[in-house]
Amino acid sequence: MGKKRLFLINGPNLNMLGKREPDTYGKKSLDDVVTLVEQAAADFGYEVTSFQSNHEGDLVDWIQRAEEEAEGIIINPAAYTHTSIALRDAISAISKPVVEIHISNVHERESFRHNSMLAPVCSGQVVGFGIDGYRLAALGMIQKIESEGRNHS
Repeated sequence: MGKKRLFLINGPNLNMLGKREPDTYGKKSLDDVVTLVEQAAADFGYEVTSFQSNHEGDLVDWIQRAEEEAEGIIINPAAYTHTSIALRDAISAISKPVVEIHISNVHERESFRHNSMLAPVCSGQVVGFGIDGYRLAALGMIQKIESEGRNHS
């Protein structure tokens, strides 16, 4: 069997990470995030496939692909967090675990950011740790996958 795979999915405007609102999101780029997750996952024998899109349907397609191609998903849905029933339904339709990640602490920000459409259908949520939250999400995801694998053996 090949290496185990995680999908790292990033939503709208995260391609601008490091340039957009650096006081909120920091100065590291999306490439830096991908490298961070790849390094954390590699320590446990996982590969990471990264995808970013500003388009909701493309994100849905990648969530659906995970059912056959990944052990789990780390997703920063960005602004779609608060609005996307389509992403919520896509997550609900798959059996793989999903961890929602946000760079900033969304609960310290505008009130419209406090509600996540996805959180109720995700395995976990990491917020407010900057880009290190992605590493924490990867570690939590791997722990969940590995512990469930042991329980089913």
